[in-house]
Amino acid sequence: MIRVTALCLFRDGGRILVAEEPAAPGQPRFARPLGGGVEQGETSRAAIAREIREELGQAVTSLRLLGVLENLFTYQGKSGHEIVFVYDGRFVDESVYRLPELPIVEAGHASPAVWRSLDSFGPDCPLVPAGLMALLGR
Repeated sequence: MIRVTALCLFRDGGRILVAEEPAAPGQPRFARPLGGGVEQGETSRAAIAREIREELGQAVTSLRLLGVLENLFTYQGKSGHEIVFVYDGRFVDESVYRLPELPIVEAGHASPAVWRSLDSFGPDCPLVPAGLMALLGR
């Protein structure tokens, strides 16, 4: 089954906000911008606003669609396929940009969202989905 998701790139200078997770127990971590699944009857833009409110308790503004990616991946030993709407956005509360990390309030997510510089991503912790780094240049 193909899943439709929406992610938001929150930028602060040369940093972006990401959640880091292992691909499988004992495997290296990967980094992904925040967001999630688009629900039936919901636009990708509305999904971003809902997901960020649910995950961080924050409101977003200035959402701008950067592009759409098709992502084939393996996560925790299972194959996945998703269509990813990638947005650029801002937090309404500007004080968020001064925080080193933000707790994610979501079941099953143990680590916080963190600000990482664009040059910090690599084999030890790649930025996913594939093609996302190219969209960052837009």
